[in-house]
Amino acid sequence: MADTEITEASPIVDVVRDVGQLAASTGRTDLAERLEQTQSRLRDPGVRVIVVGEFKQGKSKLINALVHAPVCPVDDDVATSVPMTVGYADEPSASVLMQTDAAASRSPNRTVERVAIPLEDLAEYVSEHGNPANERNILSAEVLLPREILRGGLNLVDSPGVGGLDSSNALATLSALSTAHAVLLVSDASQEYTEPEVQFLKHAMRISPNVAAVLAKTDLYPEWRQVEQIDQGHLEEVGDVPIFSVSSDLRLLAAELQDRELNDESGFPALVAHLRREVLGRAEVIHERSAVHDLLSVVEQLTMSLRTELNALLNPHDTPRMIAELENARTKADEFRGRSARWQVTLTDGITDLIADMEHDLRDRLRTVQREAEKAIEEGDPGPIWDQISEWIDQRAAAAVTETFVWTDERSRWLSEEVADLFSEGESGIPAIDVGSTEGLLDVVEPISPLDAGRMGAGEKIYIGVRGSYGGVLMVGLATGLIGMALINPLSLLAGIFVGRRAYREDMHARLARRQQEAKLLVRRYIDEVIFQVGKQLKDRLRLVQRTARDHFGSMAEELHRSLSEALNGAKLAAGTFTSSRDERVIALQTKLSELESIRHVIPELPPVPAMRTLPRAPTEARSLPRASTETPR
Repeated sequence: MADTEITEASPIVDVVRDVGQLAASTGRTDLAERLEQTQSRLRDPGVRVIVVGEFKQGKSKLINALVHAPVCPVDDDVATSVPMTVGYADEPSASVLMQTDAAASRSPNRTVERVAIPLEDLAEYVSEHGNPANERNILSAEVLLPREILRGGLNLVDSPGVGGLDSSNALATLSALSTAHAVLLVSDASQEYTEPEVQFLKHAMRISPNVAAVLAKTDLYPEWRQVEQIDQGHLEEVGDVPIFSVSSDLRLLAAELQDRELNDESGFPALVAHLRREVLGRAEVIHERSAVHDLLSVVEQLTMSLRTELNALLNPHDTPRMIAELENARTKADEFRGRSARWQVTLTDGITDLIADMEHDLRDRLRTVQREAEKAIEEGDPGPIWDQISEWIDQRAAAAVTETFVWTDERSRWLSEEVADLFSEGESGIPAIDVGSTEGLLDVVEPISPLDAGRMGAGEKIYIGVRGSYGGVLMVGLATGLIGMALINPLSLLAGIFVGRRAYREDMHARLARRQQEAKLLVRRYIDEVIFQVGKQLKDRLRLVQRTARDHFGSMAEELHRSLSEALNGAKLAAGTFTSSRDERVIALQTKLSELESIRHVIPELPPVPAMRTLPRAPTEARSLPRASTETPR
């Protein structure tokens, strides 16, 4: 029953190691360190697959079925309360990342500690039953198991259920998508996709390069094929998203009974094949392509330095021309690494424009939420349903922030690609920058303040009526007193009733108007707070994009400048080398150039870039706002 073993690391790892040793022997420790990082990425690719979905859709049991082990807690109620990663190791183990200072939960300098725990006690830390409301301040958990499906670097991330993918809790789930290689959206076969699930799929496809859908619990619902057909229609509208119908219980039973036919019936072989071919295979191609870029860059720089010195030794009469060309190239390289370089200007201007566009996009989306909320408030009494209105505003604000972050993430990636093209005509790797993260964005935003529901007791209503009727009784009683009638008479009582009713209605309308104005003020305060807090964090993250890209491409410009400088120094030194030592140096240089030429032939060709699904910007789809009460006060 064991799944087919994932292939070991690519042979390119040995080539990277050999080139790194050769770079170190020539004194280029900077190039050697760069290849050490490349080698580490190849040996441990760390392919993250995040499993997302609403509560009780079968996410945890899906991971358990994939790895043939009960690692993720499963409960009839809410189970997983913190993110949990399942990866490979020769010996099983478990650990949690724990925040030691609860008071610093919103501080960027909070203290985080990794604590090893017994594997059998894992549920006490990551489940809602053992850790209600995350009272232990667990940030995440990690489980390592000796499973063949995980050997190739696959890491399965079990995310907490989000209780409605349009809620503010979905921000924590979306925060992990930009760092994930693939996403599995799990929904059970009890019903077709909801609107929040479809919207979440659209967001996921714009952030993550690889998205798939899983229809779970097919063994519990006989009509699951009809649901699968309906879901496929929804997926065709979203984009190219494969769907896999599976039964985790059948998979676990098949593993226990060693029954291959039962395993095929569970639907898991197709899902496992997708993870290997489309997730692990795609990530391997991307890592190998990046490694080939690094290898070619290092080999070219080493070859340039060695060949320049060799030509100066073999052709001393041509050395002055060669030195002049190198001086010119070094001057250009020096300009290229300066602040006035074209790629630097493009990066700086692009970030400035992106910050301005981001602020406008965020304000535009949140003002739309504000206008819709104020319109609903004006249509009736917001007091009796203020909790529903507050929940809706919170969800819409979270959706608006999410959409802005997804759009900003797309723009920042596009900007990085533009800078890479200007830097070296597309031959440079692009740094991975987590701009789409939305974790903790709304933590610093105070919740919407409560609003008076406007309900009055019978005594207060009687008091308002009596207070209003007093003037009518007195006015009509005095007028009828002129004709000899008593102050309190049928006419004055009737007038008091009419005046009191009118005063009561006017008081009710005045109270309603005050509640509406107060509700609008609370909405505006909340929207302003979201814009202030989220806008600041977005600006900080875009500045991080600028610094990361600047450091990444700047270090490569420094490498090129150093290579040209060493080639120039080598040519000048070769021009003054005595004949007795020249022959030895020529032999040494020819030997190293031969090694580099041999390595160049070993380096594989660039693998084709895996196709990436892209979607145009879609407007935020929102469910209808709860309408305010239109009941007429009595």
